[in-house]
Amino acid sequence: MKRINIFTGHYGSGKTEFAINFALKLKEKYDKVVICDMDIVNPYFRTNDVSAFLNEKGIRVIAPDYACTNVDIPVLPGDILSVFANKDVHAVLDIGGDDDGAVALGQYFNYLKDEDFDMFFVLNLLRPLTQSTDDIAELASNIELMSRLRLTSLIDNTNLSYLTGPEHVADSIAKAEEIAERLGIPLSYIAGTKENLRDVPQKYKDKTFPMELFMKLPFDI
Repeated sequence: MKRINIFTGHYGSGKTEFAINFALKLKEKYDKVVICDMDIVNPYFRTNDVSAFLNEKGIRVIAPDYACTNVDIPVLPGDILSVFANKDVHAVLDIGGDDDGAVALGQYFNYLKDEDFDMFFVLNLLRPLTQSTDDIAELASNIELMSRLRLTSLIDNTNLSYLTGPEHVADSIAKAEEIAERLGIPLSYIAGTKENLRDVPQKYKDKTFPMELFMKLPFDI
């Protein structure tokens, strides 16, 4: 795990869910962990939605003041700079979807270019516009272009929200491997709930990343 961990991908890929779980995993190993909500595109499914829970776990949340409101002003908090200034901190950066969201990340290029970071591409093969290898490769290229940073790793987070079954995850792996090869990056994680990871073939078990689900749909009770 690098000091700075960046999560990008298509809208609805599950970046925020994975980012939260990744921050919790970092907290098991490191004392100072920060998660930054850098999504200036989507006002829903924000890291800030579970800020109270994360704070209880000792994870600091940095988010725009407008997060979880009806105000959508694309301004990021200056506190994000503390992530780069304090080398004792391990950080998770949750970036908005597609290349639009990557524009926000590009603002910090001069801070990141000499940093020890991983930039993950979170992939949900059951989302529209992410089922064609060519479309996915174009999206990845656009994210790199707008952020001025290179992707280093792929996460297979294929899901149908609460309708996901073990078969959806297991059936996605071969395609995720193909896409990782196309992008020239490793497939580092296969994500899902513990139940939905049960049918992952044995040779991929070391890549599984069991998650708890924290982001609730508006109609969830």
